[in-house]
Amino acid sequence: MVLEISMKYKVNLQETSEGYAVWVPGLPGCWSQGKTEKEALENIKDALRGYLETVEELSKDKQSCYIEVG
Repeated sequence: MVLEISMKYKVNLQETSEGYAVWVPGLPGCWSQGKTEKEALENIKDALRGYLETVEELSKDKQSCYIEVG
């Protein structure tokens, strides 16, 4: 069974000469782009999923725990 967890991430969006650049300030290296603002925001979702999957894969054999910040 796979548990899906929905989270919100703050993203920054900047218009460029080629369209829009978008990145997640809290996740270094997680960025994308698109010709339109809508396309850029959709593309960052895919980039974010890939980023988080990579982090999970790289930490799978490491001792980990989860904490709640509230």
